[in-house]
Amino acid sequence: MGRKPTKNLNLPAHMRIRERGDTVYYYYDAGGKPRKEIPLGKDYVAAVQKWAELEGGTKKTEFNFTDLEFKYTAEVIPKKAARTQVDNLREMKSLRTYFCDPDPAPLQGVTQMHVRKFLDWRTKKGTEATTRANRERALLSHMFNMAINWGMYTGVNPCTGVQGYTETGRDVYIENNIFEAVYESSCQPLRDACDLAYLTSQRPTDVITMSETDISDETLAVTQGKTKYKLRIRIEGELEQLIKRIKLRKSKHKVRSLRLIVNEYGRPLSRKAIEERMKKARTKAIKKHPGLEEQIKNYQFRDLRAKGATDKADLDDIRAAQQLLGHSNISMTEHYVRKRKGQKVGPTK
Repeated sequence: MGRKPTKNLNLPAHMRIRERGDTVYYYYDAGGKPRKEIPLGKDYVAAVQKWAELEGGTKKTEFNFTDLEFKYTAEVIPKKAARTQVDNLREMKSLRTYFCDPDPAPLQGVTQMHVRKFLDWRTKKGTEATTRANRERALLSHMFNMAINWGMYTGVNPCTGVQGYTETGRDVYIENNIFEAVYESSCQPLRDACDLAYLTSQRPTDVITMSETDISDETLAVTQGKTKYKLRIRIEGELEQLIKRIKLRKSKHKVRSLRLIVNEYGRPLSRKAIEERMKKARTKAIKKHPGLEEQIKNYQFRDLRAKGATDKADLDDIRAAQQLLGHSNISMTEHYVRKRKGQKVGPTK
């Protein structure tokens, strides 16, 4: 059924790609004369789901990495949080590159040695390679667990016993002078984003998705994307002034979005756009403050969550910092904030 493809060989059997401008569309090649193609849409994950339904009658007794990849992509990834889906699809690219070159590896032939060699291969790819390798190994392990459940693989998960790399958690604290140096070189949308991230101590993804619809009864409702932890932040003090400022700026735009963080035209800002603006602001700040170059270079938007919580804890309000961070216990918060700035203690005498 269908003709043999000559490109995009990583796609499952009978799936085809058509490009229209910058947009990619997926089709199912049902064969026949004239050849029939069934549209699968332009969303990759949704396309694989529809492909899996159309391939439902096909039975195999031996499976390779591509079979596992597409079944996992169709049935497991869509059930994860949006950010995790993005991360998994990116991580899958590295796994595919290694385990499908030149041909998809038979699942039953994958051993601990192959997983170890994958980690060694992956660490040669860049400065953050060890961290990425650990994430990709975790994804691979879950894929093989699912393969065992699905009857695609028999035996012990080949990732078992293969040790990843030691990671050192980020322990950066942004001092006020560094914050101000970058802030003064930032555009207004970025300033709004930085202020909101600092005052609420939430993760970047949770900050950029905050909406006017989250505001009621003088509180800002947040459901943390990573943990699903819910909290309501009282709108008072500096946060109250910030939200008034944001609403005033938004009222002047022709385009009206409910998101709190918008660009100069009123459209929502993505995390990637914020990172790009942070990069430009850091570059400008370094030119104005060359003596602070290393500290400014090390400043990332995500560090504002830790700075906000640490400053809150420094006001002897560790419980409030814990609630903002969504930590399950106070010791977790103490470790989170103290390792960045250090425990405050008195002198010997």
